[in-house]
Amino acid sequence: MIAWLLKASGGEPGEIHVAIETPHGPIVEALLERGFNVYSINPKQLDRFRDRFTVSGAKDDSLDSYVLADSLRTDMPLYRKLSVAEPLIVELREWSRIDEELKVERIRLANRLRDQLWRYYPQMLELGELDEDWMLDLWEATPTPQKAARASKAAIARVLKKHRIRCFDAAQVLSELRKPALSVAQGTIGAATVHIRMAIERLRVVNRQLADAELQLDRLCKKLAEPVAADDGENVPGQRQEHRDATILDSLPGVGRVVLATMLAESPDALQRRDYHALRSLYGTAPVTRRSGKSCIVTRRRACNRRLRNAVFNWGAVAVQHDPISKAKYQALRARGHGHARALRSVVDRLLYVACTMLENGTLFDHSFAEAKKAAA
Repeated sequence: MIAWLLKASGGEPGEIHVAIETPHGPIVEALLERGFNVYSINPKQLDRFRDRFTVSGAKDDSLDSYVLADSLRTDMPLYRKLSVAEPLIVELREWSRIDEELKVERIRLANRLRDQLWRYYPQMLELGELDEDWMLDLWEATPTPQKAARASKAAIARVLKKHRIRCFDAAQVLSELRKPALSVAQGTIGAATVHIRMAIERLRVVNRQLADAELQLDRLCKKLAEPVAADDGENVPGQRQEHRDATILDSLPGVGRVVLATMLAESPDALQRRDYHALRSLYGTAPVTRRSGKSCIVTRRRACNRRLRNAVFNWGAVAVQHDPISKAKYQALRARGHGHARALRSVVDRLLYVACTMLENGTLFDHSFAEAKKAAA
């Protein structure tokens, strides 16, 4: 394809502009590596551009190609120019998505485990989360109410000591497991335990992989925050933009491992440009206004990055607990009648503006800045 483009156009790769709907994939990577100018556009926007050329609803690949080429020529600002991502960012993006997939898989397996325990052994559900390793070991030590009745305190204490569980002691665990058992049909316990053993084997694998993914995320985030050696061998902090960004973003209240990795992996271009408006659109914190005549309706933005939207929801929830200004803003919005999610989006919207200002100035978050500014006023 690339050879055909060069032969048909007779130009150099840097002189050719390519419009495409998908912003990733082998075609995009090949074009970027060869030096082509590649621009991406949302398929919904392309559908609107198509109405310029035909109102009959006709659609085929030739028409879409012409629409993409002509609209890129006339409306290039509406397109998003793609660039080759740093290798560390690409690796971080993959590990971040692996981490999310493993968490979804763990929840799915834990729900299956819970459904089987409801059939004959609901006492165990009162002790903790079923996806934790100590709960898996506890079930293997006491897989049925009958075996729980014969279990010793020493055996339970060994399980608790192995996993450093201090919220329960052996006597409390045994008293919970020895509550009156359910009356079930013959064969139910045997069938349920078979399902549970298979789910536990997969849960252990997922837990190990998830622990490894978290270590990889920590390693990559730490590597992105390290200073880069200059040409003369000296370390210059913040010489490359993304390295400084990781340290600055990590200093924000409520930003942890998962939130930091998701921000760096899913919105590197907007962060590098310090584009507050692009960031709030990607994160879903920018509201959507529909105004016509005397009617004005403001709704939440649904056209956003799902992973970023989920990450900033958790970011706002943690920031409200640890940042006094975010907490005051959240409480004020709730007092005005806004819902929990609406208030958190406004809290994150403010933090995004603070983050862009910090990135522009190259400074870390200072918890005492607001108090100092108020005292000076």
